[in-house]
Amino acid sequence: MLTTAALRAHLLAAGLAGPVATSRERSLRSYRLFAARDPRVLLGIEPERDWSFMELLRLMSDKCGISANPAHTSGQEVIDPDLTLAALDAFAERLAAAAAAGAPVLLGTGHPHRLLGFYASLAAALSAAGCPVLTPAQGRCIDITTQFGVRTYNLSYVRGVAMVREPGARCAARDPGCHSHSPLPVRVALGCAADRGGPLPGLVIGDHGWVCGAGQLGFEAIGLADADDPAPFVGQAEGRVSVAVPLDDAVRSAYYRPITRYVLNRACLSQ
Repeated sequence: MLTTAALRAHLLAAGLAGPVATSRERSLRSYRLFAARDPRVLLGIEPERDWSFMELLRLMSDKCGISANPAHTSGQEVIDPDLTLAALDAFAERLAAAAAAGAPVLLGTGHPHRLLGFYASLAAALSAAGCPVLTPAQGRCIDITTQFGVRTYNLSYVRGVAMVREPGARCAARDPGCHSHSPLPVRVALGCAADRGGPLPGLVIGDHGWVCGAGQLGFEAIGLADADDPAPFVGQAEGRVSVAVPLDDAVRSAYYRPITRYVLNRACLSQ
């Protein structure tokens, strides 16, 4: 059993919380873009009200622990590990509730290189507990706008976790998927599930566009979010995302294993 104290120490040692790799400049730029409703940072969330830059800064300070001082404009962001732990406990509670209900679940990530193992472990544990792990729209082509223009990707599932991959990608071991912020994949997946008469997920687990896009469509959604991604936290503040866990979402994949053990233990889903 991984104790809360041990996980807190790991979060700090691995750079998952405390001083993280995300730069202050990057965070502030994202908040300004979100305030301007730039779709690149909305991640599928359609804010109910206008969020000013200062309101976003205060929200991210409350939810992540970053500095609320607008004069602090450079250096590393700092995520409060105690806020991360509290959010992980809430995340585990939602996993436990889904498992108790045998609810269908949908998992997806825009960070497959880093987070596939985390989500795949959750998928395996939930499946063992009796939750159907959904894989709608497998292989469907999706046109996504990127910084290089519109590109076509395929929706793919690896170990029960959805991601987008380039057409013709080789086996998962060689090409685990593409980094993406887009909400289009989850919209396609959910639309396909609805068109076929279900089942529809009782819980969506993911990051970036997966958690925000699902929450915007009215599905219960929980996930991980970095300090430069205000959308999940706005979604949580406005009641469309159930849990957003603040942490660095781009460290080495092995560093997420203690988090996996912790939330599965807290949810009584350890295998």
